[in-house]
Amino acid sequence: MEIPRMLDGRLKFRHLLLVEALSGQGSVVGAAAALHVTQPVVTRSLQDLERILGVTLYERGPRGIQPTEFGDAFTQYARLALAQMNQASRHLQEIADATRGHVVIGTHLAGSNLLLPRAIARLKQDRPALRIVVREATPETLLEDLVAGKIDFIIGRLATVPPGGTVQQTLHEETVRVVARSGHPLAARTHIPLDELIACPWILPGVETALRTELEEFFHRNDCPLPPDRVETTAFLTIRQLLVETDMVAALPELIGASDPRLTALPISLDLVGARVGITRAAGRRLSPASEAMMQSLVAIADSVHPPTDRSD
Repeated sequence: MEIPRMLDGRLKFRHLLLVEALSGQGSVVGAAAALHVTQPVVTRSLQDLERILGVTLYERGPRGIQPTEFGDAFTQYARLALAQMNQASRHLQEIADATRGHVVIGTHLAGSNLLLPRAIARLKQDRPALRIVVREATPETLLEDLVAGKIDFIIGRLATVPPGGTVQQTLHEETVRVVARSGHPLAARTHIPLDELIACPWILPGVETALRTELEEFFHRNDCPLPPDRVETTAFLTIRQLLVETDMVAALPELIGASDPRLTALPISLDLVGARVGITRAAGRRLSPASEAMMQSLVAIADSVHPPTDRSD
């Protein structure tokens, strides 16, 4: 039987690291710095890899290197293999010492204010030596890190359709409300016309988020333009401080407003705007014991905050 060229012993682990660095950095110089080797070493290793595979992986250009169709395809598999090996290493370490280990969680606005902190506190009571890393970023960046194995799972608002290569687990449904500071001029009102609300200064989520899309659809259904006076951000600390210190308003998951006495929900409905909050993880990738424990803690906290929902996504 003919042995596939990638399994004949010539392809090394360092080749996978090389491709991940080249595609991530976009240049030989950047890859060399990331791998702590010289540029000639990177060039020779790439030439060696291309001979093994029999294809050209990158094309040089005035702004660095660009992966070819072969390069894009091989990079995806290289990143998956590296992610699996990283998980395997961590899993073995945690089997050797079940009280330790670490978990890396990606998060964005929904879930980061109340659900995740409580779940972390609950888990740390039983496993104080467990190292927990929380990374906040945009949904797109978090998905890239998830596929690359840089984070174990994402907690936050779930997409209507799971992104390719991922599976989702719903923790709870959450209403989105218009939130302002407790002393806001509109806070004491029992009815607020939409055109009056639009005239307020707003904090809107970034255009890359699902919530932003739903808000734009809400304004469109009601024949209203986007608020002209607006700030766009998904950074929770910035949002909260702007709400507390100014007369800005923002559309936020209900728990965020409910957990801060300085904030209040205004009496206006966003009708179809809502959120499914839950966990997104890589399909087919076995979680480490620490990650499994963290997920169990999240489920327990979600059940204490909201009645259990159907989580068979």
